[in-house]
Amino acid sequence: MSQISVTGLTFYYEGSYDNVFDEVSFKIDTDWKLGLIGRNGKGKTTLLRLLKGEMEYKGSIATDTCFDSFPYEISEDMLTQNTIDVLERLQPEYELWRVCREFDELQVDAEILYRPFGTLSHGERTKVMLALLFSRENYFLLIDEPTNHLDMPSRELLRDYLNKKKGFILVSHDRWLLDACVDHVLVLNRETIQVEKGNFSSWWDNKEKKDAFELAENEKRKAEIAKLEKAARQSAEWADKVERSKIGFDPVKDTHRCIDTRAYIAEKSRRMQQRRKNLERRQNNAIEAKKELLKDLETPQDLKLMPLEHHKEVYLRAQELDLYYDEAIPLLSHFLMELRKGDRIVIQGKNGCGKSTFIKAILQHPNVELLNGAKPVLEQLTQKGILEVASGLKVSYMNQDTSWLKGSLRDYAEEIEVEESLLKAILRQLDFERVQFDKNMEDYSEGQKKKVLIAGSLLQKAHLYIWDEPLNYIDVFSRMQIEKLIMAYKPTMLLIEHDKTFGEKVATKIIKM
Repeated sequence: MSQISVTGLTFYYEGSYDNVFDEVSFKIDTDWKLGLIGRNGKGKTTLLRLLKGEMEYKGSIATDTCFDSFPYEISEDMLTQNTIDVLERLQPEYELWRVCREFDELQVDAEILYRPFGTLSHGERTKVMLALLFSRENYFLLIDEPTNHLDMPSRELLRDYLNKKKGFILVSHDRWLLDACVDHVLVLNRETIQVEKGNFSSWWDNKEKKDAFELAENEKRKAEIAKLEKAARQSAEWADKVERSKIGFDPVKDTHRCIDTRAYIAEKSRRMQQRRKNLERRQNNAIEAKKELLKDLETPQDLKLMPLEHHKEVYLRAQELDLYYDEAIPLLSHFLMELRKGDRIVIQGKNGCGKSTFIKAILQHPNVELLNGAKPVLEQLTQKGILEVASGLKVSYMNQDTSWLKGSLRDYAEEIEVEESLLKAILRQLDFERVQFDKNMEDYSEGQKKKVLIAGSLLQKAHLYIWDEPLNYIDVFSRMQIEKLIMAYKPTMLLIEHDKTFGEKVATKIIKM
């Protein structure tokens, strides 16, 4: 076991208005299973790159350990090479027997080594890269969002795999995975960095208690400051009045006064001025103490949703539905489902089981009015069985693909026919920095692009909201915010989502395909 000691870390991107990290200090042990938590844009991936020494910074990162990270960077030409050759290029010194040992734990058949890397699914690529990563000894591993595009069975396998390991930082927004796999958390709060023993749920429970205490303490401080302000103001008036009375008097009118009384009044004035200063000092101390409260309080504003209600109770129904691209190979067989007004159905299942194909069949239905901004890839499907859709059903569709987002937010607002100011207001509620509004969307991170799609869909007035893996790259705080929104407005929804916690909280029904 060794330590990683970060002291006075300061870093900013060229042209940025603010520092990503400002005089940050913390210590972690290299045998911990550490979960890295923070909002999109708070610097999680940047921190991993700084630990690896990929960028210049101020301060110090002291450690005698070596780092390796997931995901590896895969070039275009690697996609055509066999997986075993890709491993050689990524880590020339790797040992095949160690990789195969990890394959056994990840339930990967070694024949995958002799298939072109580009033919592997997202889940297979993730398992291959993790096997290579954990085959290296005496490395502290930096794992950045390994669950993106993974189905639930793959996530469960990843959970069991990471449970047997130690010596890593896991960046993930999946609360279920963090709770199952980590024993410490490193949290990038709004203004501070916090290291704590435990998992996400234990940290969040402690945070809620701390926030409640600070809110109560803040109200107490506000009342105390108001009381001190009033006392200081009154004391100042008295002190000034006494000070004015000690200088000069009329012996005819002020017969009770003499020269000797002047010293008494002067002493009284001095004491009153001292009382005034003491009150002001206590008031300033209370104000300074108040400034230390609520720095990291998460108080996201409630989002708003404006769903429409269709006159029909049943929005869509599938009975014995088969879907094909090629009639010899059914992508979906004998599928049964009914979605009624107010239902929130989450579809889960292995990648390739037909989830997205079913959604494409709905979007192609002649009764569906697809709202602007949807970018589905609609191949020609052959259908057997029954798929009924209520006539004139307005659908807001959110694709999992973000690569088509280009240009300004104004351009996007015009395309989906929503007000630009409202789009930006919802993005601000999702913790979007104002400086991002001046950038083109192709320069956004994946998490920021996802938030743009979510905000755009939320603003559309639809009967049915269909979201295909909406939470990839979305930070955990925004996920909880979206959960709260859905539970408040109860829109009719059909979602493909593998976040187990999210599904359990929002779904009226979970269909496993």
